[in-house]
Amino acid sequence: MDIVLMELALVAYSIAALALLAYFFTRQPALRAFGAPLAVLGCVAQFAQLIARFEITGVWPLLNLYGSLSLFAAVAVAIFIVFAIRYDLWFAGGFVIAIAALFLAYATTWNEGTMPAVPSLQSYWAKIHVPLVVSSYGAFLVSFVLAGLYLVRYYVERSLAKAAALATAGGQAAVSATGGWLASFPSLPQLDVLTYRAVAIGLPLLTLGIITGAMWAHEAWGAYWQWDPKETAAMSSWIAYAIYMHLHTRNSWRGMASAWICFGSFFVVLFTYLGVNIFIHAGLHAYQR
Repeated sequence: MDIVLMELALVAYSIAALALLAYFFTRQPALRAFGAPLAVLGCVAQFAQLIARFEITGVWPLLNLYGSLSLFAAVAVAIFIVFAIRYDLWFAGGFVIAIAALFLAYATTWNEGTMPAVPSLQSYWAKIHVPLVVSSYGAFLVSFVLAGLYLVRYYVERSLAKAAALATAGGQAAVSATGGWLASFPSLPQLDVLTYRAVAIGLPLLTLGIITGAMWAHEAWGAYWQWDPKETAAMSSWIAYAIYMHLHTRNSWRGMASAWICFGSFFVVLFTYLGVNIFIHAGLHAYQR
C-alpha cells in the first residue's frame, strides 16, 4: 500500500505538472481543468501514504529523509492548492508541482525501510518538531516560485518597454502578443503580496520548529542549543526570511529587491534541509545506521 500510494502520487504529480506548465504558456482552460484535479489527487495520495506507512509499520514515518521529503512535497502542494483556489494561481502550479515531484522522486532513493529510529529520535517531540519544520519548507517552496514569477514578470516587462520603443510595425505586433500573455499574470504588486503571504506562513512555522527543536535537544542531549551544523543552518534560514519580512515593511525594498531576497533565501533552506544531511556527516543530527 505504501509503495502503491507513492507511485500514484508521482504519476499524478508528473502529469499535473506537464498539464499546468502547458497551461502557463497557453492559458487553455482545459489544461487547468485537467491538471488541477491530478494535483489534488497526488497530494491526497501522499498524505494517505504517510498515514498508511505509520499504521502498517508502527514507526513514525518522518524520522528519515524519505519520510520528511515526502511530507515536504505534500505540504508544498497542499499550500499551493489553497493559494491556487483562493487567488486563481493555477498557472504557477506546473512549477510548484514539478519541483515537488522531483523531491518526491529523490525521496525514494533514501528509503531505509522501517527499522526503529535511534533512541534519541524516539520522542514525542518528533511528532511536533519535524512536521513544523518540514511544513515551513513547503511554504517557502511556494514563496520561491512566486518570487521567481515576480522576477520573470518584472524583467520581461522592462524588456518589452525597451523593445516597444525600438520596434518596427512587425516588432510591435510581437511585443503586443507577449504583453497580452504577460497580462494574464497577476500584477507585480499582487505577486509581491502573495509571496509575502507564503513567507508569512513559513516563518512562524519555522520559528515554532526551532523552539520545539530546542526543547527536544534539551530532553535528548541536555542542552537547548549547541551550535550543531543543523541548528546553525536552521538559524541561518530563519534569519534570511526574517530579513525578508523586515525589509518588506519598507517601501524602498518592496518589489524586485525583496523578491530576490526571498528567491535566494530558499537556497539557504535547501542547504539546511539537504546539504547538511548529505554533505556534513558530523554533528548531533548525523544519524548514521
